[in-house]
Amino acid sequence: MTTSRIATALSLIGAAFILYIGLSYLLTPETTAPSFGLPAWPDGDAVAFLNLKGVRDTVLGLLILVLLAAKQRYALGIATLVIALVPVGDMLTVLSWNGSPAAAFGIHGLTAALVFLTGGVLLREHQLATKATPQRTAVGADA
Repeated sequence: MTTSRIATALSLIGAAFILYIGLSYLLTPETTAPSFGLPAWPDGDAVAFLNLKGVRDTVLGLLILVLLAAKQRYALGIATLVIALVPVGDMLTVLSWNGSPAAAFGIHGLTAALVFLTGGVLLREHQLATKATPQRTAVGADA
């Protein structure tokens, strides 16, 4: 399997996963939230804050798909490395609020590592493609 196919597969899996999570928080936040790892969730009108997580995750999934569709793979690699900071922040939040360490590391930490790996593979693909492309010299440039 080529680096390009691996990068595409990882990106599509990541996009599908985060879109599923985002839509779950938008459609059924009360049933989805307990799996996040925090000991308590807002109730009443404050449940609207769960929608913010849903919007955030849905937009990140769409960003991945848009950059893939636009064939902006290098930009996707950089964006994916930045996106990896989101589950790192989630992990630190769970740990800071006395949430489940298993969820913090097993869900959010593992997700951050996989997203970071995906960004690395995308950038490696770009590096390999750059090396494979012959350098052009200016016409008439006599040294």
